[in-house]
Amino acid sequence: MIVATAGHIDHGKTALVKALTGVDTDRLPEEKERGISIDLGFAYWRTPGDKRTVGFVDVPGHERFVRNMLAGVCGIDYVMFVVAADDGVMPQTIEHLHILELLSVKRGVAVITKIDRVSPQRVDEVAASVRSLLAPTGLAAIDVLPVSAISGAGMESLRSALAASARTLGREGQQGRNFRFAVDRVFSVAGSGTVVTGTVFNGAAAAGDKLMLSPAGIDVRVRGIQKDGKTAAQAIAGERCALNLTGVDLADAARGDWVVSPVLHTPTQRMDVRLRLLESEARPLKHWTPVHLHHGAGDVTARISIRRGGEIRPGESALAQLIIDKPVAALNGDRFIIRDQSALRTIGGGAVLDPYAHRQRRDPELRAAQLDALGNADPAQALGALQACSPAGVDLSWFGRIFNLDDGHLATLAQRNALVVIGKEPRIGLPHAAVEAIKTNIRQALARFHAETPQALGIEIAALRKQCAPNQAAATFPILLRLLADEKHIELSGSVARLPRHVATDNPADERIWQRVQPVLDAAGFGGLTLAELASAAAIKESLLKDFLHRKAKTGEVVRVTPERFYLRGTLARFAAIADAVSRAAPDGRFSAAQVRDRTDIGRTRAIEILECLDRLGITQRIGDVRALRKDFVPILGAATQQPATPAAAPPASPSAPDARARPKANVRPGARSGHRNFKL
Repeated sequence: MIVATAGHIDHGKTALVKALTGVDTDRLPEEKERGISIDLGFAYWRTPGDKRTVGFVDVPGHERFVRNMLAGVCGIDYVMFVVAADDGVMPQTIEHLHILELLSVKRGVAVITKIDRVSPQRVDEVAASVRSLLAPTGLAAIDVLPVSAISGAGMESLRSALAASARTLGREGQQGRNFRFAVDRVFSVAGSGTVVTGTVFNGAAAAGDKLMLSPAGIDVRVRGIQKDGKTAAQAIAGERCALNLTGVDLADAARGDWVVSPVLHTPTQRMDVRLRLLESEARPLKHWTPVHLHHGAGDVTARISIRRGGEIRPGESALAQLIIDKPVAALNGDRFIIRDQSALRTIGGGAVLDPYAHRQRRDPELRAAQLDALGNADPAQALGALQACSPAGVDLSWFGRIFNLDDGHLATLAQRNALVVIGKEPRIGLPHAAVEAIKTNIRQALARFHAETPQALGIEIAALRKQCAPNQAAATFPILLRLLADEKHIELSGSVARLPRHVATDNPADERIWQRVQPVLDAAGFGGLTLAELASAAAIKESLLKDFLHRKAKTGEVVRVTPERFYLRGTLARFAAIADAVSRAAPDGRFSAAQVRDRTDIGRTRAIEILECLDRLGITQRIGDVRALRKDFVPILGAATQQPATPAAAPPASPSAPDARARPKANVRPGARSGHRNFKL
């Protein structure tokens, strides 16, 4: 258990810690000379019987050293709220209480010190004033114990209270958390190197572990661990300890840094928070007010951003953003304090909701609901509330990072909340019912689309997303489609989705076109026809033919060899069979375009065009000026049927195409073959 003192200067905090532990926490010469605490002091005490370790952080009470006090109370479990019987409640008593309240410290004991200096009636008066002061706070129910560190009066009652709290303190919610350690002191030890002391917020670390100093991003290794001056095997959540680190120089580490598991190193300079302004403030907190931000053991300057340039009135809390001048290493649930621009007074504080806030807030109401969900301290409850107000799903990678959950614990939470995890980075969690609803919408939309436009290949994925799942991110929706495709409910082809077995040319109009085009392409053989020639031969408008052939190519019955030439799949299979035969006859299996050209009786240009198509299909591979067979063509193009008795001839050459043969002048009769050089058109 970690206990911090709190209270006004010269109210006996250091003497109280010394009476409990035997350790004088004023270690600096200046502290000895002036008789006041300036920086943080540390001591340990073991409870009687069960020997539980209690770590004490003695904080300075002077108003000039509130910054140091704030560094000491980060991550504490328990407070000894100290008020001297002779002075009573003083200014720093109140300010320290405000800080404890803003940090949500709810466990502790109020200690009335120096009772040996005053009458019993005065002790009762001070105790009553302390109870009245604590009444409206989260510490209202704590005990008020009068003691004297000098005479020892009341000290046994205080020790009993501390021991009882140490026994009952639980560490719920620490399962599945990565290591996180707030640095409050840095020094060097001869022969050992850099040492940092502080509080373990989450997880555990052992000697040899590789960690990171954040926000600087320096890789470090734990050389050794000490607790209460003794070597320890590991450091766990809720403990104060010293870490001897390798990989970092003394000058590169400072109070306010964090030593964390590498997965937690994600510095930020913009955070969504819930911010409360102290009731004692005279004026509202305005938009863009400059402040000092105390987070962990650190102190950085920042500005307050309030939606629509609004304000927060004294005693009220509201959602706001902190825009920070230097990177910090924050997570959800971290408490913070803000002080005025000159760092003279505490004005408010609150809790971090989303440490990685966005600059723009497109839907303020939705964002407010999500931030309210993130206000749940329990990650399971937060995830349940968040999914209810996140129509696009929950980014589980982000959620796990801000709540410091390892992958196993995050997966368990997703399963408990019946979330379907989509993608890998980011991982989006969608309710199972929502995923099934989207799948149903997609299937229904595709069915309607195919019925209304049977000649279309399918719906563009972007259009389908707008129609069926407008809230889904453009990067997430294709993953949903892939789930449907894996389940054989839809098919994906490039950027188009369609129902299984849908053929864009499987309709009466396209069937009539195919009956006219297929015989002409078959008759053209290896020479092929341009779109214009084919349109003329089949008596079809060229633009209509082009659209048809592109759709037909999706079925595999025709293949686009060049932008202007389409071939029947069977024709290319016969050509590939010839190339295969030529390859087998070659000693090294390699062949030239000229060798295939001679076997097909077409021009070199046309042979090269077809071979380049076979290259794209992965059947052949060009190696310099020759080619080799790369794959069996049958699985890709089908088995080659018997070739015509006479090799197919291309149309005669035109002046602009010296390598071309005779071009057709009219329609080919249905069923005509290409074996006749001057066939009737």
